[in-house]
Amino acid sequence: MSSQGSSASTQHVKQLFRERVTQPLAALMSQERMQVIVLLACVLALDGADKSTVGAVATQLEAALNIGNTAVGLLVTASTGIGAIATLPMGLLVDRFNRKRLLTAAIVIWSLAMIVSGFSGSYLMLLFTRLALGAIVATAAPAVASMTGDFFPSFERGRIWGYLLAGELVGTAFGFVVSGAIAGLVSWRGAFWFLGLIGFVLAVVVWRRLPEPARGGHARLPPYRMGSLSQHTGEDPQEDQKEQIEKEIEAESIPAHKHKILRRNPARLSFWQSVVYVLSIRTNVLLIIASALGYFYFTGVRTFGVVFMAGRFSLPTATASLITVGLGLGSIIGVFLTGWLADRLIARGQITARVVIAGLAFLLLVVFFLPALLTTSLLITAPLFFLAALALGGTNPPLDAARLDIMHSRLWGRAESIRTSLRYVFEAIAPLAFGYISGLFGASGGAYGPTKSHIQQGAIGLDYAFLILLVMPLVAGIILIATRHSYPRDTATALASEHATPDSEDDSY
Repeated sequence: MSSQGSSASTQHVKQLFRERVTQPLAALMSQERMQVIVLLACVLALDGADKSTVGAVATQLEAALNIGNTAVGLLVTASTGIGAIATLPMGLLVDRFNRKRLLTAAIVIWSLAMIVSGFSGSYLMLLFTRLALGAIVATAAPAVASMTGDFFPSFERGRIWGYLLAGELVGTAFGFVVSGAIAGLVSWRGAFWFLGLIGFVLAVVVWRRLPEPARGGHARLPPYRMGSLSQHTGEDPQEDQKEQIEKEIEAESIPAHKHKILRRNPARLSFWQSVVYVLSIRTNVLLIIASALGYFYFTGVRTFGVVFMAGRFSLPTATASLITVGLGLGSIIGVFLTGWLADRLIARGQITARVVIAGLAFLLLVVFFLPALLTTSLLITAPLFFLAALALGGTNPPLDAARLDIMHSRLWGRAESIRTSLRYVFEAIAPLAFGYISGLFGASGGAYGPTKSHIQQGAIGLDYAFLILLVMPLVAGIILIATRHSYPRDTATALASEHATPDSEDDSY
């Protein structure tokens, strides 16, 4: 009898292993899914590598061009500021034209601009090339968001965004480590040239390997089995989970905002009509603000993290880069953890899981970062920074998935471009704000004491900047927790709009 019980128990364990491990891995590792996930992640990684490279070579730039923290911050501000403007028309193009072609063209031009950056003979010339880069990277965010929504069903988008954002973080780490190493061995120019060559390779691969999905989710990749887009027949046992949020909304009788239900193809709305509609959705506005505040702080840490670590703990720049990247690996754990957790909770009927988890992650960031900034012991600071990085990375996957939930599929590109525009405004301001505040408190020596060291001099006052501006993620967390009241009804409105607008042909050009 015990033998039979043991056999049954073994079969149960095997079944659980297949459901929890084998099937999800097969879904991820299937050729078509892996191809899409990796390529979209690489697009975000290229953007992350570009922006972190400026921080990684900041010390060399300051010495070679005789500039300070504020001038380095302006380099990031220039590209993100132009991106804030350029991303708005790009969102309209993403909703109306072939996204693969747009991405490929953008990556090629970005690569050319990066190569030219490496030939800059003065700070002014480098600044102008950064302006050109900002106009190009504006394509990435709306295109990736739109394609993700069309490739993957709602119930697994938290996990998918975790994979994609892990790519962005890996790219950021790549920029810190590889670009920093190249700058140390060759020069900061070599770091820009190397990224430009990588960009050309990625453009070719995206053009040849990334499929263009049909609009409205009509060509979604099957979640838990091998197969291609064309083989998806709708017989997947997990198929009914695609409407999990919709089922919960119906079960709880959550009404849509009737005056906001769209009755015609949103792709035909003018740019300003779509802007007005997107900003009329309360949840979307709150998510945009929270996301912008989070990216503000992340940009400051990314730009001055290496300078801060090197000065605070009297480390060589190369060592500080490695430690910063090592601690930043917590972000990768965070993006995997929160996306998966939010999807699991939604499957169990917790409709607001995505916004609540993102809000809690922001609050945990403050809890861990605050004591880390108040100590000068690396042994104490390092684990706290690691946990803070985990929380910071965990804010985005559920947040990004939630933004798709509350918007009609034919508005994903423009909605993302509006969010990205405000995000870029905050990213553009952040380096200047961190650099300016560090300068204000630099005369007092900060936590570093009076020093003439070039590395420590660049880090003076950054501890105050990180502490003062920690209010940004705190406010973001509070906003997201409050968003749980409007999110269900705005999601119901988006679902009602999808049903009310007739299926139209894929009019991408």
